[in-house]
Amino acid sequence: MDYRQAGVDVEAGRAFVRRIREMVASTHRPEVMGGIGGFSGLFQLPTGYREPVLVSGTDGVGTKLKLAHQCDRHDTVGIDLVAMCVNDVLTCGAEPLFFLDYLATGKLDEDQLAAVVASITDGCKQAGCALLGGETAEMPGFYLPGEYDLAGFCVGIVEKSQILDGSQVQIGDVAIALPSSGIHSNGFSLVRKIVDQAGLELSESLPELGKASLGEVLLTPTRIYVAPVLAALRSGLPIHGMAHITGGGLPENLPRGLGSGQSVRVDPTSWTIPPIFTWLESAGAVARAEMFNTFNMGVGFVVLVPGDRAEATCRFFQAQSVAAWPLGEVIAGQGEVLIE
Repeated sequence: MDYRQAGVDVEAGRAFVRRIREMVASTHRPEVMGGIGGFSGLFQLPTGYREPVLVSGTDGVGTKLKLAHQCDRHDTVGIDLVAMCVNDVLTCGAEPLFFLDYLATGKLDEDQLAAVVASITDGCKQAGCALLGGETAEMPGFYLPGEYDLAGFCVGIVEKSQILDGSQVQIGDVAIALPSSGIHSNGFSLVRKIVDQAGLELSESLPELGKASLGEVLLTPTRIYVAPVLAALRSGLPIHGMAHITGGGLPENLPRGLGSGQSVRVDPTSWTIPPIFTWLESAGAVARAEMFNTFNMGVGFVVLVPGDRAEATCRFFQAQSVAAWPLGEVIAGQGEVLIE
């Protein structure tokens, strides 16, 4: 018996690495040293920092992958993977430098996983970070046929004196919302249950969701906020804090960008909740409070600025073709998000 008979094709793995080599190289920044295929990736710190601080983040795509498998569509989940990591790193003011992925499957399907890696490289290009390396693990008997799992890891850099940790936020600051592209990559266990109980096929189109199929709408990749937010920081806009609105929605994530003794009063009439969320709320008979505690509800990222700079901040993002609006105000409190 040999390794191939046990379910692991070493030659196929080598061929896969050769296939993705150019994809990976297309994301490289000047600081990358060497290529892929070694035991580790090398990255030289950028110049121009007096007290550079490295910032790290890791995440996955979650059960959204189940829908990708059901739809047999694999060209978006890599963007989700990158986005969930780089958007987190961004919240303290850091620029993402490089990214590593972990891809595990029962049996290596070269075309399928090449599409996944292509979407990871797409995400890295959007974030301006290098895909420095990764791991592809073939684990027969561990995953169902045709299924795979993803995890990612990102490292960024920020000047020590410019770290945003909530201490700069002041009472009276305004929360500026940047829109999500959809559900992003959180709450899909509930999404899948609602779709299943509704007896719907992912190939179906629903009038309230437009012409795209339900599967296409649900697989819309997570928006990456790195380019516009870094541009805002470098423009000199006085951003005091930031929050990436992920699992737990506004109530859980917005307080993570605040200082002590602070809360945020959110105006729910300041934006129109996207149709996918109102459909989920109706189809699943989900309480509005539970919707806000599970999903981003159309708000993917928040920046906190002084009240007298709120209008200028919105104009700045709008000039970059990113919608932005005043979401609410920082008030005295104990970390609550009051949606009223």
